Amino acid sequence: MGKYDKVEGISKRTMVLFFIIDKSYSMSGSKIGAVNVAVREVIPEIQKIAEDSADANIKIAVLTFSSGAQWMYQSAIDAKDFQWNGINVDGTTDIGQAFKLLNEKLARNGGFMTDAAGSYAPAIFLMSDGQPTDEYKKALADLKNNNWFKASLKAAVAIGDDADKDMLAEFTGNLESVLIVHTPEALKKLIRFVSVTASKIGSKSSNAPIDGEVQTKQSDFNQQIVDFNDTLIDSQYDDWN
Repeated sequence: MGKYDKVEGISKRTMVLFFIIDKSYSMSGSKIGAVNVAVREVIPEIQKIAEDSADANIKIAVLTFSSGAQWMYQSAIDAKDFQWNGINVDGTTDIGQAFKLLNEKLARNGGFMTDAAGSYAPAIFLMSDGQPTDEYKKALADLKNNNWFKASLKAAVAIGDDADKDMLAEFTGNLESVLIVHTPEALKKLIRFVSVTASKIGSKSSNAPIDGEVQTKQSDFNQQIVDFNDTLIDSQYDDWN
């Protein structure tokens, strides 16, 4: 087997879509409200993409972080069976703990990448509005050594001007896959766009060698993010009332 556990001759492999969501106190009000509404509303679209795909089964995993980090469910859930549990805010912004838990689950042994039919590289969507309150550098460095993370489609959204955009760019690997939003409506549009686009791109098969497939998918994803950002009408001032 290759390092991404590619299995030949099986019609469907699994693609896991990870939502990594800041639920610290600063996310209260319209920020977490927009996240809850947008993710709940996009789930049926992801279910339809999975249903229509000849290549992939899509699973969803949700990791939240505040004072510590925790998974919404203890396994990745098939899109057709996934139910969104509304997120409530509390605590600080321990994103280092989130990186640590994500690294643990981007694995076959004891992780979420265990399907016998094999897995596509995952898609990972990080959302945060603030500065890390724990030491995250070591956890992020460990995460970047994870082959599943290296291969993953990655995007991040900075919710308002107080978000640590440099840290988000460290996570994604480039600034073009970090988007900034200033209003609840822009945030909802962005969540839908990234979730749907990542599901479509990530669940497509390719005839390219696995490393070439990874590079092609991320490049395609980044370009669509840039194009979408050019069309996004958003206030230059935070409006989270």
